[in-house]
Amino acid sequence: MTARTSDIEKAAGVLRAGGLVALPTETVYGLGANAEDPAAVARIFQVKGRPPSHPLIVHIGGAEQLADWVEDVPATARVLAERFWPGPLTLVLRRGRRVPLEATGGLETVAVRVPDHPVALALLSAFGGGVTAPSANRFGSVSPTTADHVRAELGDAVDFVLDGGPCEVGVESTIVDVTGETPSVLRPGGVSREDLEAVLGYPLAVPATSPVRVPGQHPSHYAPRARVVLVEPEKVVAEAELAQERGYQVGVFLPASFADAPVKAHAVVTVPGSMAAYARGLYGFLRELDQQGCDLIIASLPVEEGLGLAIANRLRRAAGPRPSATGNTPQH
Repeated sequence: MTARTSDIEKAAGVLRAGGLVALPTETVYGLGANAEDPAAVARIFQVKGRPPSHPLIVHIGGAEQLADWVEDVPATARVLAERFWPGPLTLVLRRGRRVPLEATGGLETVAVRVPDHPVALALLSAFGGGVTAPSANRFGSVSPTTADHVRAELGDAVDFVLDGGPCEVGVESTIVDVTGETPSVLRPGGVSREDLEAVLGYPLAVPATSPVRVPGQHPSHYAPRARVVLVEPEKVVAEAELAQERGYQVGVFLPASFADAPVKAHAVVTVPGSMAAYARGLYGFLRELDQQGCDLIIASLPVEEGLGLAIANRLRRAAGPRPSATGNTPQH
């Protein structure tokens, strides 16, 4: 779907006036505000219920604008921007003066990216500035991948919803810290670690924790209302049936390799074998099981390669640091 020019102009006007716009990107829908307006940025935190110490991502219209928003652009950042922008890659750099501390959670670093969505890019061009835009949902809950998801969760708290159709990638951007001598992946996402390593020519660390705060690091994040429990793939069916017998309304993420297995559960989603298709549908699957009244979701982690690493990261955060409802230890 391509938004009408009149809608894009209206959205740009809302941003100029200090309002909030839900905008499509290739990853998820973002809740956008003028990146240079501290009051507008503060409203994002209020609407989402997001702790003010959690930094936001500044979206810009092109790699050539990067130097306008950061203190310096190291060679590694230039290489990655040239290869992956527009696209689902966020770079963490030293904050430039245009970026208020309200947008960075008080940090002297800022996360920046160029989205790969025609509607988002048209809005950035019409607005003529940077837009801070975390996912357009309540803090910690499932990210939205359609405009209807945004409307259902945030309602009138958003001044304008710019509909650009379903998101193509479906999970958030990969965040790479390029402030030090060696880059590291702070959040797996839409650009795989393998693709980054192929461009840079050396392996990248993916630390479980980092002194640099970035979006998506909260112990429980991307979470549906239902509890998510992670088990080994071959145990999904048995764990689901045991939980169902114990009185739970069980939803199941059935691995593609077990698609023909009969499952006694309240609701079943057979996840795609393609990691791209799985990532694109992940948040929709979680929302679907919530809507069907599930109070427990049994799932397994995919192989942590390519987009599988990002999917596994989201499922671990959705599960959070909680014990298994079946009495077994979830595989975190």
